[in-house]
Amino acid sequence: MRLLNKYWNEKPYLTIIIIALFVRIIAAIFSQGYGFHDDHFLVIEAAQSWVDKSDNNTWLPEIQKKLNPDKEPIPQGHSFLYVGIHYLLLSFLKFIGVNSPVFKMFLIRLIHAFFSIIIVITGYKIAYKLSNQKSARQIGLLLAVLWFMPFFSVRNLVEFVCIPLIMWGLWLIFNSDTKKSIILQYFISGLIMGLAFSVRFQIALFIGGVGLAILIQKKWKESIIFGFGVIISIFSIQGIIDYIIWDRPFTEFFEYVRYNIENKYSYGTNNWSMYILVILGLLIPPLSIFWTFGFFRVWKKHLLLFLPTFIFILFHTYFPNKQERFILPIITIFLITGIIGWNEFIEKSKFWKRRKKIMTISLIFFWIINLSILPILTTTYTKKSRVESMDYLSKYKDIKIILCEDTNNRKISFLPQYYLGKWIKIYYYYKHNNIDPKIISQCRGSKFNKTIYSYKYFELNQNVVQPDFILFFDDINLEKRVNEAKKYFPDLKFETIIKPGFIDIIMRKLNPKNTNQPIYIYKVIPSY
Repeated sequence: MRLLNKYWNEKPYLTIIIIALFVRIIAAIFSQGYGFHDDHFLVIEAAQSWVDKSDNNTWLPEIQKKLNPDKEPIPQGHSFLYVGIHYLLLSFLKFIGVNSPVFKMFLIRLIHAFFSIIIVITGYKIAYKLSNQKSARQIGLLLAVLWFMPFFSVRNLVEFVCIPLIMWGLWLIFNSDTKKSIILQYFISGLIMGLAFSVRFQIALFIGGVGLAILIQKKWKESIIFGFGVIISIFSIQGIIDYIIWDRPFTEFFEYVRYNIENKYSYGTNNWSMYILVILGLLIPPLSIFWTFGFFRVWKKHLLLFLPTFIFILFHTYFPNKQERFILPIITIFLITGIIGWNEFIEKSKFWKRRKKIMTISLIFFWIINLSILPILTTTYTKKSRVESMDYLSKYKDIKIILCEDTNNRKISFLPQYYLGKWIKIYYYYKHNNIDPKIISQCRGSKFNKTIYSYKYFELNQNVVQPDFILFFDDINLEKRVNEAKKYFPDLKFETIIKPGFIDIIMRKLNPKNTNQPIYIYKVIPSY
């Protein structure tokens, strides 16, 4: 402990980097699985299917044309940059003979862990540049060990992956006064911000806010050069990639905008205060309340941090489609600005100088909560039952069809075929309504098709469509559901049960809509 205190006092920057690396490497090793649908199925699943000469999400025009020759292919509204990087990485791993899905995901998590250190480095440097070492140490340590940071740092979530890029871009602007060519720094910042846009399209709001802040500061030349860098980056990446794939630039971006406008009420539409409550919760009250006050207090002094962050929050607050992860891109900028603003306030506040005990208690409470959650979340294995079910079935090399029986639920729990190691037909049997469950199928390289309303679809003499395995999700009414299946598949053989991870169980108890169920695997013995 004495040695740690010595390093903390003498070399705080290096100490923070080492701590940040340590907890992220722990997360890369132990935090397996995936956090959300998008960070696996829209990145890993898509990229691996391309490596395997398929297209599991039917994003590519040639696959759409092959499946529907009479229908014109349409874009799906996804940026190909981030998933394309994974395609190249997975192709390289396949070339050198690394084929284990589990090991490949460990390498991907490890790469993301090192990439996320940019957040800690730039966060510390920005705080030191704008404030003092006290704020820099506080901000650097929080960016290193804030309870959700290591977990998200190793996920393939574009809302988080874009953060190192926008913080890097901001640091280049703040540090431009120390360089010989200030204009060049603004140009490079624009290039990097453009990369962030190609990872997550909504970053356009943040980039616009940065450009506007530079204009308000009357840096006309710098704002033009910054904008020029952004445009070159977006055109050379987003425009060219879409042109190669679709024969026209920005096809995916325009489709993304169109789809979100037309479906703005189709997903979560929580109340207007949702995002500010998410920020307050993530940063742990009461300190999060103090930091929010600090964020608004220094809006004018630190306009380059405040304005793009505020515009981003304001737009997402106004737009009906709301999901908690949408606000993640600005959480670190909000934290940096808020802490700097709050520290500046309490240094001059007579009220808080007389009430230091309140701050001490608030800090103790913050660290108790943070350090209680941090080790649990950093080592949690999310979506464990789905991942390990596929990993278990991967030993059956001749498997062709799986039936997922989840008639307790009205929502489909997708199986990550990446861990199966092959792309097969999967049928999902779920609760369509209170009377008739419904079966829909997903074939390799196709969207859902074939709607069926009972097991009768699988006639025993049609061995081509008979499933090899039936996976029963959850143990509710399990015996009754298995007996129902046995009417059509009398030789069902129980293989194993795959249980969800600890956090998955907790999340489901808190909210039953989280479909993190145990999975019972039954093998269908063919009848002749």
